[in-house]
Amino acid sequence: MDLISHWLGNLPDFAVPFALAALGLIVTERAGVLSLGAEGLMLVGALAGIGTQLAVGTPGIALLASMGAAALVSALFAAMVVWLRIHQVIAGLALVFFCQGLTSLLGTLWGWTNQPVTGLDAVPLGPLSDLPVVGRLLTQNAVAWLVLPLFAAVAWYLERTAGGLRLRAVGENPQAADAAGIPVGATRFLAVLAGAALVGLAGGYIAVLGTKLWIPGMTGGRGWIAIGLVIFARWSPWRALAGALLFGGIEALIPQLAAAGVALPQYFVLMTPYAVTLGVMVWIALARRGAYGGPGALGEPFVREERR
Repeated sequence: MDLISHWLGNLPDFAVPFALAALGLIVTERAGVLSLGAEGLMLVGALAGIGTQLAVGTPGIALLASMGAAALVSALFAAMVVWLRIHQVIAGLALVFFCQGLTSLLGTLWGWTNQPVTGLDAVPLGPLSDLPVVGRLLTQNAVAWLVLPLFAAVAWYLERTAGGLRLRAVGENPQAADAAGIPVGATRFLAVLAGAALVGLAGGYIAVLGTKLWIPGMTGGRGWIAIGLVIFARWSPWRALAGALLFGGIEALIPQLAAAGVALPQYFVLMTPYAVTLGVMVWIALARRGAYGGPGALGEPFVREERR
């Protein structure tokens, strides 16, 4: 029971970054922009969060800096794929490598590597925190508690508002959206920035509230897993949240098993999240029998002169 209690208590620290990154990717890709740069944007958010936290000592401002830095860097990606119409896969991969090198360089030059910071205290819930088994799960920081309302707000915006309808129309059929007077380029540009801000928040959560320090490459491939998670969720925010709990639960279980004395080979532990990702992708492909389920114009550049 103690193992289960510790596992549940640590689950949000592993699941929240997956959830936030996947939500950001959904916002971007529902507008028709294929975003493969999540890993790099998470690193930018992590570095900006740690740097701001070391400078001002306020986690809330640090997390806002994570969002702003990732959105700023993503503006370069948005300009390349929206206005210059560079291949979105190539631009996304280039963004990852650029951010990996940039964050490692700046983190070293500015002396932020391995500098510990203070995170956020858990929100006190009184007697609920002392409940057996689930008490640790209910003892979380404010950002973890805000994830559910954030998902509800994004899902409501995408499905129930005129702005969300326009965004989804741009992702499904940009030619028809343009004929209806929707600014396709501006909509996609803003969607990239908004989605990147959420991905940057995921990186900031890992650095500022999770590990509480910066290490080059500290996201450890979580951005790539988030991309697979979006496909697993079929671009649905609520399915993405469920998938984040699944993947986060698997990652949270590994250190608990090791602490309980279960001997696990090091490389088996390292490969487990990716093996699970591959397994889920295969299962989805077989279950759908060829059905894709993504936005109709995902990855396709829009050229008004070529409107059909």
